[in-house]
Amino acid sequence: MIFKQYYLQSLSHASYLVGDEESHLAAIVDPQRDIDQYLSDLDSHHLTLQYIFLTHFHADFLAGHLELHHRTGADIYLGSHAKANYGFHLLRHGYEIEFGSTRLKILETPGHTPESISIVVYDVKKDAERPAAILTGDTLFVGDVGRPDLMASFGVDSQTLANQLYDSLHHHILSHPPHTKIFPAHGAGSLCGKHLSDQLSSTLESEQLTNYALKPMSKQTFIDVVTTDQLETPSYFSHVALLNRREHPTLEKILSQAYQPLTVDQILHEKSAGAQILDVRSPKEFGMGHLCGSINIGFTGKLEMWAGSLLDRETPIIVISEPGQERETITRLGRVGLDQIKGFLNHGIHALASTPELTRHTNRMTVTHLEEQLMRADRPHLLDVRSTHEWDIRHIDDSRNIPLQHLSTRLEEIPRDHTIAVYCSSGYRSSIATSILEHHDFENIVDLAGGFDAWEEGIVNPLLLSPSALQEPGGRTPLKT
Repeated sequence: MIFKQYYLQSLSHASYLVGDEESHLAAIVDPQRDIDQYLSDLDSHHLTLQYIFLTHFHADFLAGHLELHHRTGADIYLGSHAKANYGFHLLRHGYEIEFGSTRLKILETPGHTPESISIVVYDVKKDAERPAAILTGDTLFVGDVGRPDLMASFGVDSQTLANQLYDSLHHHILSHPPHTKIFPAHGAGSLCGKHLSDQLSSTLESEQLTNYALKPMSKQTFIDVVTTDQLETPSYFSHVALLNRREHPTLEKILSQAYQPLTVDQILHEKSAGAQILDVRSPKEFGMGHLCGSINIGFTGKLEMWAGSLLDRETPIIVISEPGQERETITRLGRVGLDQIKGFLNHGIHALASTPELTRHTNRMTVTHLEEQLMRADRPHLLDVRSTHEWDIRHIDDSRNIPLQHLSTRLEEIPRDHTIAVYCSSGYRSSIATSILEHHDFENIVDLAGGFDAWEEGIVNPLLLSPSALQEPGGRTPLKT
């Protein structure tokens, strides 16, 4: 048996290939939308793809099931409670698929979503009775279990799903031998759970010893535990989950339409018509000079998640990147269903060299400089764009917390007649935030270089991290509006 895990760091997403050397057939589970790596491995192993499985309708990324189906002709398989408007085969609990010496057994494991399944993998030549692995989708993670609250926008109650999740775990997954390996669909960084490990596999025995949600407890306690303290759901999740249920254009088609080099004049025309200008260069490069009104979401960070959360999916997008990164940027946007891309600035920011009046730079401030400014009577107002959870743990005294994903809807809380010093943890989110503020015509904005991490390392005056800053939500001094 051929077994391979693929891990996409930017989405904390794992997908799998299960192939059989005897029959030369293969299955792919939870594919990402850009499928070239799967096709390459199928070819190198002389395998024919016959089965495409989604363990559930993912909300954090647009899966590649349609891309694989259109390219290979392989059939799509979904859990028996799935409803989609494309052709697929329903999989009921206990259903088995055999090809050569490989056997796949389906477990219906609702809880994260109603249609969730897990797939038990057997290498029959090695052991026909004991499974080689269980692909647990988002039912069981390393260190966590799937959150049951993501279906609220579809009218499914989280308490009901949590009840089902308990049964799925204890009656179907944990009934297998303790040494059985598990391979989930996500790792640390995913918002599909709250305590995911950075380990990409585990065993049932290890999870029962270390996973907080598998500790001995009553079903009601379990329900209470998994339905509380979940992180905020990004706004694009419900849209992506819906797209995964529907026929939609393949990424190949999107790339053929979106990979269009544009001149400065063309981009200015699109911008005047309302297009979003997305600059994916690093915060440092963006700060040194960028097209006025552009939004910076860096290529090297969580581009997919923040673009999905902050950009309007119905409004055309123009990309500005380092030359050579255009196709990868369009691909990454497509992973979260941002397909309304009109093209990219040909030659990148260098195309604006002869028109400096079209560019702007971001004022950046060092920790030392900010500390000096905070001791002045006309001190800048501090805007912390980290999550509320991060802010509650520790923050700069007198700062105002507006999490980045809410910034555009809370602009009226930010004064326009004072300097605003923006910070996050390292500088990635604060660069996004300053670009949003600039886009909305704020003028006196500075970005704290290195963010709160640099602040804690370099702070000299401990009073600027006073205990009151850790106790009073919102900071002691409200911003003037």
